[in-house]
Amino acid sequence: MSEAEDFARLMWELKERAGLSYGALARRLHTSTSTLHRYCKGEALPAEFAVVDRFARACGATREEALDLHRAWLLADARRRAGAGPVAEPQPVPEPVPESESEPEPEPTVVVTPDPEPGPVARGAWYRRRAAVVTAAGMTAGAVAVALLAAAGPGPGAPHAGGSTGTGSGTSARTSAPPSAGSGSAPAPASTGEPEPTPPAEAAGAAGATDSAGATAAAPGQSSASPPASAPGRGPVVPLKAAVRSHVWTAGCDHAYLSERGPGSVPPPPVEADAPAWATAQHAVHAGTQIVEVTLHGTGGGAVVLEDLEVRVAARRKPPAWNVYQMSQGCGGGLTPAAFAVNLDAPRPQARPVAGNDGGNTLPAPSFPLRVSAAEPAVLRVAAATTGCDCDWYLDLRWTGPSGSGTLRIDEGGRPLRTSAATGRPVYGYALEQGRWAR
Repeated sequence: MSEAEDFARLMWELKERAGLSYGALARRLHTSTSTLHRYCKGEALPAEFAVVDRFARACGATREEALDLHRAWLLADARRRAGAGPVAEPQPVPEPVPESESEPEPEPTVVVTPDPEPGPVARGAWYRRRAAVVTAAGMTAGAVAVALLAAAGPGPGAPHAGGSTGTGSGTSARTSAPPSAGSGSAPAPASTGEPEPTPPAEAAGAAGATDSAGATAAAPGQSSASPPASAPGRGPVVPLKAAVRSHVWTAGCDHAYLSERGPGSVPPPPVEADAPAWATAQHAVHAGTQIVEVTLHGTGGGAVVLEDLEVRVAARRKPPAWNVYQMSQGCGGGLTPAAFAVNLDAPRPQARPVAGNDGGNTLPAPSFPLRVSAAEPAVLRVAAATTGCDCDWYLDLRWTGPSGSGTLRIDEGGRPLRTSAATGRPVYGYALEQGRWAR
């Protein structure tokens, strides 16, 4: 039995025991009934750990059953991202370490499995962990993202002072060392080997990149970046790891893409987890809006302070006269995450904090500064929108740590994200009963 089939079997057994219909569970998970049905049949895999966690709680799973489901999801997700490559068996999930105990060092292995000794982490959110926002159920989406990143270790696309990441890394960085004793000012930042940011008049930004035809540059799934050891003559090591997701759909099912292809040659819409590969194959561009999630955590023993998020627009073009393909005919739920909203049409776009809502309860708007460490992550959610341009953009995240300060560029593979306006373009939705796209 494959990893995906084993995960689907556990989901189906929990659903049947709970006696809940697909429709009732879908409303609780803020997803569509058809998507949930595909999860339980092994035809699709949730892109986020949060969906698995909510499913286990909605079905009344015991702690042991929830851990079994989490392990099965980690295996299936690792298999999906690795293709046909072997997947290592994840280590048993240990009991959470009390707050009073010392934080463990991140595990520098290259196995895509959970960290054997994770410290206490916050619920996957885009603001700093606080006791008031820690939920009653076990692990969260942010915790799993950090466990996978800590386990992944430095890769060939790791950002460092004086260089940029490789394809799929999602980030690049510039750093500056603190002033030496007796000096009057800090030395100039080390060169990154990348072009300088565009002038302020063209500033705007967020993460995720496409090629000239609109295809995403990174491979499907999350991408991560990890700084290598500092080399002689270079600036301090960037003390951050980042994982970038640039194909995040509203409520996990609502999104739209622009493609120059006709409806007869475009395949059915994918689930969110398969969106990067689908968009690449169709040379598709995010239509009107794009949501980007960046999971960040420290790599050393000390804490890192995230100071500000700056939006940069690298290019503005006239929107292409392509077709719009809606990924869903209607979905949603009671959860609207807090985020940084970006208006790409503004002369100088800014990341504006916006509060969220969860079933009538207000979720605090994200704000800087934020403190992150190896065991205390932060998830930044950026929602960009445009009605007038075909925009290339990225984000610059300013940070300060024990080794100095610098800027972490958030993009995909060293290239900017691309979001295009879709006003007045033909809009197609997929008609399941007819098996084709229709207006």
